[in-house]
Amino acid sequence: MILAKLLVYYAHPGNKYSHANKAMVDAAQKVKDITFVDLLAEYPRHNINVEREQERLVEHDVILFQFPLFWYSTPSIIKEWQDLVLEHGFAYGSEGTALTSKTMMLAITAAGPVEAYSTEGFQNFPLRTFLTPLEQTARLCHMTFAAPYVLHSSLKAQSDGGIADHAAGYGQLLTAIRDNTYDFAATMDKDIVTHADLPIKGA
Repeated sequence: MILAKLLVYYAHPGNKYSHANKAMVDAAQKVKDITFVDLLAEYPRHNINVEREQERLVEHDVILFQFPLFWYSTPSIIKEWQDLVLEHGFAYGSEGTALTSKTMMLAITAAGPVEAYSTEGFQNFPLRTFLTPLEQTARLCHMTFAAPYVLHSSLKAQSDGGIADHAAGYGQLLTAIRDNTYDFAATMDKDIVTHADLPIKGA
């Protein structure tokens, strides 16, 4: 079996208070033969090592960012990472082809329920609308943007058992990506995926 090289970047400024994301991290760290990077643990002052991060990107096939949705966007260190690491001539531009044909995916927790993220809901827009800058970043860098893995109502999920199911699904997702059994093509017409509908080949 030829394994895909999976790189997971985790960012959560309130990690010590987290339930959902900490459970996801625990699940991720049990998956062998992937690279897991806690950005805030590695760069507590946001002093990102650009050369090191570019080397990581080149060495991997799938780049997955795990984070809680903060004000309809990423935690600030991911934006800082993007600003510094995705340089012209490396990630984009006429000579910036280092990330061509790689895949970007997101694993997100959102406090609001699924029905809040619609034109009729409290948030007024679908969740994918808030992720448009990340999706366009992937495209500009010649990468495929996969449907994100999402947990809605994350603050209530601990009491209803949702965190355990989501974390278990996250482990299955990462394992399937590593093993090249995750059907990315099957997600292209989906806005999001959840633990209940992971398209894993042979499952």
